[in-house]
Amino acid sequence: MMRKSEIERNTAETKIKLSLDLDGEGKVQIQTGIGFFDHMLTHIGKHSLSDLAVCADGDLEVDCHHTVEDVGIVLGQAIKQALGTKEGINRYGQAIIPMDEALILCAVDLSGRPYIDVDTPFTTDRIGDFDTEMVEEFFRAVGVNAGMNLHIQVLRGKNNHHIVEGMCKAFAKALLQAVTFNSRIKGVASTKGMLEG
Repeated sequence: MMRKSEIERNTAETKIKLSLDLDGEGKVQIQTGIGFFDHMLTHIGKHSLSDLAVCADGDLEVDCHHTVEDVGIVLGQAIKQALGTKEGINRYGQAIIPMDEALILCAVDLSGRPYIDVDTPFTTDRIGDFDTEMVEEFFRAVGVNAGMNLHIQVLRGKNNHHIVEGMCKAFAKALLQAVTFNSRIKGVASTKGMLEG
């Protein structure tokens, strides 16, 4: 079963091409024009063992908002498309990841019913050329478009870079666990007999 997807999204604000292989090796090719965001997407691909390629051309002369949110939309769509029927996957994933002084918890449910709760305890407005308020917007866009229940909590942390990096790594590890096949699961992991969406 090939769990791959390719999505292209063009608007007046952004042009995005994204490819995803959930059963990859963590190979990444990222180019969004936002250095810190590229760094974070690289962590998501690498630590979820997904092959991820993103090429985004956005209106960065305005700010990073449209580019970051639209990449999140496309990534969420790609995850949903690549998962297909979701038969045989764990469905749930969770991770607690340390990143120096930061400690981040992430829990994922690929239920098809989106619900997003992301801590944003940032003490700076920007990290490099990335607006920290876009962290929540990015994960919201991913979660809604993938149809996932996504919780990210910052258990500890002072350095904003470490906190965001820990979030991305914890999300990647939780996603990896959720999409992994379990030979004991017949059909989908739901008493309803289906996962919505």
